[in-house]
Amino acid sequence: MLYCERKVMRILFFNTKGEYNFMSNFFRKTSTTTDSRGNVITETKFSYGKIIALAAAVIIAAILLLRMVVTVPTGYTGILTTFGRVEPNTIDAGVHMIAPWQKVVKLDNRAQKVNVETDTFSKDIQQVKVNLSVNFRIDQSTAQELYKTVGVNYYDSVMLPRILENVKAVVAEYSAENLVAKRGELSDEILSRLTDDAAAYGINVISISVEDIDFTDEFTDAVERKQVATQNKLAAETEQAQKTMEEKAAADRAVINAKAKAEQDIIAANAELEVTKIQAEAALYAGEKEAEMNKRIAESLTPQLIKYYYIKQWKGELPKTVLGESSSFMINLDQ
Repeated sequence: MLYCERKVMRILFFNTKGEYNFMSNFFRKTSTTTDSRGNVITETKFSYGKIIALAAAVIIAAILLLRMVVTVPTGYTGILTTFGRVEPNTIDAGVHMIAPWQKVVKLDNRAQKVNVETDTFSKDIQQVKVNLSVNFRIDQSTAQELYKTVGVNYYDSVMLPRILENVKAVVAEYSAENLVAKRGELSDEILSRLTDDAAAYGINVISISVEDIDFTDEFTDAVERKQVATQNKLAAETEQAQKTMEEKAAADRAVINAKAKAEQDIIAANAELEVTKIQAEAALYAGEKEAEMNKRIAESLTPQLIKYYYIKQWKGELPKTVLGESSSFMINLDQ
């Protein structure tokens, strides 16, 4: 430490030749005394009070200089204030010089994402825990007005209360079962309402996503029991429908078989009728032919041929016929 002090003193108060410079003369205090022999003794001492004062002045100047240089990062808007009063102009991203009595508040204009979890109630008075994510950003053109009216804690004072309010209002319009089935519709409705509320403060809501919806254990158990009952009912209905289909298929097969048999019987009957008709026509044809033949035979028989036929058939015996007393028997052989 002592070595460092000597080094600093040498740099500040001595030149390269080892002689005192102007700075050393400013901080040097010279006193002259005479010893007992009458010799003049000159004694030089440094004024540490002046050194401390100078160091303090340098430090204060450095602090003021650092305070006057302000850097606004990309994606931020600088709000310039003078003794707490908001100046009309904002500061864009970059390095800027301000007065020592001024201050710059930096508002983030980039997209911000927050996760919110809240407990509320559904339309059918079921306790619901909703977890959702919200993406929003501060409009650069309205950042100054937002700071004037709300301040830097705009999320806690504006966004969070509006998010919770709209989530509870929208959830209360749905039953517990519909909350799960219509999660996308739920997100859209919350987004629509929150967008209108936040726009009044110059906050743009980009998107909202309902990440999770939880219910109480009692409600979850009831839903599971209902699902099991629904599945059992569906299985029974499916089994009954399958049985009905099988019975209908069997009945349809019986009808088809009966219809086929009836058609087969009709075909057989028609065939038999056709055969009978053909046989009758054949018999009629045969009878007609026989009658025609008999007619021809009868037409071909002359009286002489008939007589010849009778004579040829006669065996020489007279017919034995008993007649009455007045009866007579006569054979005319001339015919």
